[in-house]
Amino acid sequence: MPESSNPIIQFDHATFGFPGVIALQDISLSICMGEFVGVIGPNGSGKTTLCRAVLGLMAPLTGHLRIFDCACGELRCHHRAQIGYLPQKGVVDRNFPVTVLETVMMGRYGTLGLLRQTTKRDQAIALDALAHVGMDVHRDTALGHLSGGQQQRVFIARALAQQPKVLLLDEPTTGLDITTQHNVIELVAHLHKELGLTVLLITHDINMIRPHVDRLVLLKTRLFAAGPPADVLKPDILRQVYGKELVITEKDLVIVEDYHHHH
Repeated sequence: MPESSNPIIQFDHATFGFPGVIALQDISLSICMGEFVGVIGPNGSGKTTLCRAVLGLMAPLTGHLRIFDCACGELRCHHRAQIGYLPQKGVVDRNFPVTVLETVMMGRYGTLGLLRQTTKRDQAIALDALAHVGMDVHRDTALGHLSGGQQQRVFIARALAQQPKVLLLDEPTTGLDITTQHNVIELVAHLHKELGLTVLLITHDINMIRPHVDRLVLLKTRLFAAGPPADVLKPDILRQVYGKELVITEKDLVIVEDYHHHH
């Protein structure tokens, strides 16, 4: 990444948490326009807090966070609409009567304000988003009737329908089978290149994202390491963060973690 390029997310000695509970401490980190950044770290390391901070749901206790040159501190600043967010995947009720296209149209409401009527243009944007994830043929299918991987593609399309500058993905591979996990990561890598998006991907699947990301950010309440994957994924660095939970084989890093997510 050229150093001169635009930082669009900039943490400057930012600390987040609640009185008496520090979730992320003294983070200084710049993410540049067009970068693909993977965020890794053990459970409870502050990954979810980082996500909430970028979404404007948590202001720093100390220090600063600027997003798109905006440090206004207003949680609902119009700049937030430029962040397309894929939350951790919940279970979709098979019987919930919402179609694929209706789901993706929800991505337009964030940019519209709820009261404006959607237009033909909004629908065209939503269909275009579905085409980008290869789900346009399923536009009228009930969301609950799709496989987990197909649903995840629809949720990515919903984020794209906002026409965001940043795509923020929180554990996008959780709960999917291994082939589908790879397909989702390949799709994200493809969208990053094709749409020129800045991608921030929070994950515990280090091996899966390693070939695709420009940089990895390793958290353990503090910013433990940040840089190209080869610099961050060094056994001595990882042992300090993951301790006994880390097994290093010749090809892969295996992190024996408790995958129960605490919401």
